[in-house]
Amino acid sequence: MQIQSLQPPPELAAYVKNIMVIRQDTPRPDFVLPLYANGASTLVFQSVQGQRSSASIGHLSIYGQAIAPSNLQLQDAFVLIAYFLRPYVMQAITGISALELTDTVADMAALKTAREAGLQERLLEAHSLEAQLELINVFLWKRVAADRIDYSRIAFATGALQQDNSAAALSRLRGQLYSTERSMQRLFEEQIGISPRQYKRICQFQAAFSTLNSGRFIRLSDIAYEQGFSDQSHFVRVFKEFTGMTPKTYLALRSGYVPS
Repeated sequence: MQIQSLQPPPELAAYVKNIMVIRQDTPRPDFVLPLYANGASTLVFQSVQGQRSSASIGHLSIYGQAIAPSNLQLQDAFVLIAYFLRPYVMQAITGISALELTDTVADMAALKTAREAGLQERLLEAHSLEAQLELINVFLWKRVAADRIDYSRIAFATGALQQDNSAAALSRLRGQLYSTERSMQRLFEEQIGISPRQYKRICQFQAAFSTLNSGRFIRLSDIAYEQGFSDQSHFVRVFKEFTGMTPKTYLALRSGYVPS
């Protein structure tokens, strides 16, 4: 199995955070990709159909903001391309509100813009990864070229919460935006699909998850205090909420496997 992390072309950097490619060149019946909350919506192309929570997943999908953990199961040899979008650009790319897609997966190929472009069919017919990436890049660029939405407030807000895991982060952010609690709630729900509190919790979980995977800790309590959890028990509860397992169970399952 080959896993690549790629940067988007400069013209898409304001809309795409990064790109992940997974290639499995030999058939296997048991590939499971865990899907955890990461604060981003995701455009995914997969060369074979899959299963998510007993539901069939087609070749081209758009994942809204994830809250509950789930798995994507794939069989046979495959290529999977995931474009992790900036958290606030869902509507510009799909024409669907972020709130409508929260914790759901939509068939991207059924959306008018992708259907008219024949995106799914062209991706399946492409003979190389480079050609597939170019098809997605061109599609996204055409979608965002006419975008006139001002993302400055929500971009600042999400960036601030990614950097600040303190208990006072939300009240501090409201002051920086000169915003009421209700106005900030509406801003996040409309452009991201979840509340500012939930987004902050996901950012905090992701920071802890990254530290856990890096192995740069001695005790779980070190991660808990470093990432602003009140104690180790608080960290374990949040980790289990977003992954369905405790940190120790997760570490035991991934023993011997180091994610790229």
